[in-house]
Amino acid sequence: MYAHDVDCRGAKEDAMAQKKATEIDLTEKLRHLHELIAALDRRVPRVERVGEVSIAREAVALRNKALQRIAILEAKLAAARS
Repeated sequence: MYAHDVDCRGAKEDAMAQKKATEIDLTEKLRHLHELIAALDRRVPRVERVGEVSIAREAVALRNKALQRIAILEAKLAAARS
């Protein structure tokens, strides 16, 4: 076996390890975003509280941003897996 073969194999293993780490990171981020959306969906607005309309509006905006981020991360994850 030549040194070049060892170097190529090591580089390939490093690339595979990096790919796996990227997949794990993206999966973890997706899980957290899904948990955030679930928590926002469970929240029941209390219209009798001061500022509740503003809070509910901000929660909807946050949920929409999380959904957009999920779409981006899912595309990155699909690309990383291919």
